[in-house]
Amino acid sequence: MLAEADLTGQFLIAMPGLSGEPFERSVCFICQYDQQGALGMIINRPNDLRLGEILEQTSIDPSNEEIANLGVYTGGPVNSGRCLILHQPLGSWAATLQVSDQIGVTGSADILEAIAAGEGPETFLVCLGYAGWGPGQLDQEMLDNSWLTGPASAEVMFETPARGRWRSAVGLLGIDPDRLSSDTGHS
Repeated sequence: MLAEADLTGQFLIAMPGLSGEPFERSVCFICQYDQQGALGMIINRPNDLRLGEILEQTSIDPSNEEIANLGVYTGGPVNSGRCLILHQPLGSWAATLQVSDQIGVTGSADILEAIAAGEGPETFLVCLGYAGWGPGQLDQEMLDNSWLTGPASAEVMFETPARGRWRSAVGLLGIDPDRLSSDTGHS
């Protein structure tokens, strides 16, 4: 791990030189970072699915059309068929990875049932898959200037429109996104 820093609960922001899906211009919320590697959820990649389609596959009926029409995100390339909910507040769901005092990631059916009934967490993103890095892999990518890290913001995650999240996350660092170079290297 780089300088023994814990990136859990931080944003991982793709540098302009990082190309290719799903990471180009992505913002990833780091949910776990330790000696075994890192796990995160991409928060700015909506896909074409709607929550109703996922609920239908799990035989859960949405309580209304608004819930059925909620968007779904591509959380990352790993285990892309697995539905994970990034949410605030934590709540008491069956299988939650606590990221912070307020934010968790849950992959159990009880949270989907609650969301379908209109009784889920206050704010949430429904994601398919996650981003994962093996031991030292993310550290090396950061040394290669592929990523910036910085403080996460619930407002950026849950309230900012998806297409504006990368610019907003870069802005949290006090950086003008238009001034970032796609060239990599060290000075």
